[in-house]
Amino acid sequence: MSNIQSLRGMKDIIDDDSKLFTYFIENASKIARNYGFSFISTPILEETALFKRSVGESSDIVNKEMYQFIDKGENDVCLRPEGTAGVVRCFIQNKFDKAGTSKRWYYSGSMFRYERPQKGRLRQFHQFGAESFGQSSVYEDANIIMMIKDIFDFFGIKYKLLLNSLGCSSCMPPYKQTLVCKLEDIKEHLCEDCNKRILTNPIRVLDCKIDNCKELLKDMPKITTNLCDDCNQDFDILKDILTKNNISFEIDSNLVRGLDYYNKTAFEFVSSEIGSQSAMAGGGRYDKLVEFLGGKSTPAVGFAIGIERILELIKVSETQENIYYFGAMTNDAIDKVFKKALEYRKHNKAFVEYSPRSFIKHLNIADKQGANIVALIGEDELKNDTIFVKNLLTKEETIIPFKDF
Repeated sequence: MSNIQSLRGMKDIIDDDSKLFTYFIENASKIARNYGFSFISTPILEETALFKRSVGESSDIVNKEMYQFIDKGENDVCLRPEGTAGVVRCFIQNKFDKAGTSKRWYYSGSMFRYERPQKGRLRQFHQFGAESFGQSSVYEDANIIMMIKDIFDFFGIKYKLLLNSLGCSSCMPPYKQTLVCKLEDIKEHLCEDCNKRILTNPIRVLDCKIDNCKELLKDMPKITTNLCDDCNQDFDILKDILTKNNISFEIDSNLVRGLDYYNKTAFEFVSSEIGSQSAMAGGGRYDKLVEFLGGKSTPAVGFAIGIERILELIKVSETQENIYYFGAMTNDAIDKVFKKALEYRKHNKAFVEYSPRSFIKHLNIADKQGANIVALIGEDELKNDTIFVKNLLTKEETIIPFKDF
């Protein structure tokens, strides 16, 4: 009988990947809190209708990629393919929309899409994201973009910011009509997916990744030249805010994002260092989604970062805090070692070995645990009420009174 393996496109996070993963989550979360966001956790399993209504029937996620099934209670459910819809559902369910409440939440967790696994793209993957509700000012759009910039800057990740405006309910419909007329002229040369999108959500055609389609779409009318006065003004203000704060960007008129719920601001942070799938983070404004899901009209803006896609780009800080390893070389010393480890764990990361080991064995275990400070108690240390301490980086060894360490 063969050993059971993990499913294709679903991988364990262990060892070095685990260190990078937790390092990213901890520090990205700290930056989000600095921006006034608090943590939210929503269920992995939701009603399928939530994503069909929010992400959109025309999206690849709904059409091809959702892990959807009927559960034992005959409910049509699916594993969440993205994070925003569940956060919006929570906002409405808790009646924050009725209270006119502003909320800023950040989250991290697993998402699921049945697609072809490739570098940086899995069937179970993880996102870090944030959503802001109740702020209609374009300054909040800039605030979100600056938060992502601070996250990438902290980790030393190089990026390029792409920016677009998708307009609103006033300027988008006439633009779609103009676009459809142009697309009809070339549709016989476009791919099958593009032809479907002409009928369901024509601006998604601009997001096609097939080279032949991309070439044909270069001369299509641009939404940025068809914005209403309000959208045009907001877009100009956003560009001005970013420029004044030394955030460089490029206008990409074909940037429409892969989900149906965006309006006005849309953006992506991209990198040339992670292969053809270059988007590391993306988001934008979705002022109609709360209302579309049954809530009271509420402005909103957010983003998501694909964690697996950037792990290999993360540079762990060289100025990390000390990691301690406590061990006993005799049975009688275990209680003291355990007590001291508990003291240190209040402010530091500390491992403790419960079984007595030889000096060399303790050093080997400490090294495997990634510790750089080893603290040991043997017969001599127990008799003299001291503790032996070795810095594995500098090789310095000292004997310190137990009470002073």
